[in-house]
Amino acid sequence: MFIESILKERTSVRAFLNKPVPKEELITIFENAQLAPSNCNVQPWQTCVVSGKTKDKLKDAFMKTLMSGAAPNPDFNWLAQYKGIHRERQFGSANALYNSIGIAREDKKARQMAMIRNWQFFDAPHAVFFTMDKYLDIMGAVDLGIYAQTLSLILSEHGLANCMQGALGQFPDPVREILNLPDERGILFGMSFGYADEEAAINKTKTDRELLNNAVAFFN
Repeated sequence: MFIESILKERTSVRAFLNKPVPKEELITIFENAQLAPSNCNVQPWQTCVVSGKTKDKLKDAFMKTLMSGAAPNPDFNWLAQYKGIHRERQFGSANALYNSIGIAREDKKARQMAMIRNWQFFDAPHAVFFTMDKYLDIMGAVDLGIYAQTLSLILSEHGLANCMQGALGQFPDPVREILNLPDERGILFGMSFGYADEEAAINKTKTDRELLNNAVAFFN
């Protein structure tokens, strides 16, 4: 499939089938993702793929953390508040998502329960945590973004769906403990992936894209 076709067809999926991806296919996918470009070829990503019992253990740890009322303590700066047009787009995306599953704007409890699904990996059979040494800061984050997009496109080429999740970087302590990561390694964000549940209403969500004239300027 051509990349242009993948980009036009791809959506963030939040409901998956209980069907693991074969290990051999996972290895092929992540071998190809290693070809992603990075600044000075430093390849800063340390990718953690979780499945099976490890994924379930992480889900349980996340639920325990959330139920305790703990505040997010991300390794990197996730505190920026959107303003202006960015805020409008954020609201538009949220409204499209909640409308697709019949959650009213004023139903805060239902919206909170939908948000919690992030830390349950939307029942996907696999999840990825994108980690890097903390000192790399913004330069490392740029490279991880490029890597994650590369991985997303390869997954789509294999008929697999995914959802990028900043939420998976908000509570790094359970991840660090269960995956035995060193303190100097930071969890930036994550992604759930697998085979999409095509019948799920939430997977019918469609979001808009800004007009080209508003997003791109050509200089001759």
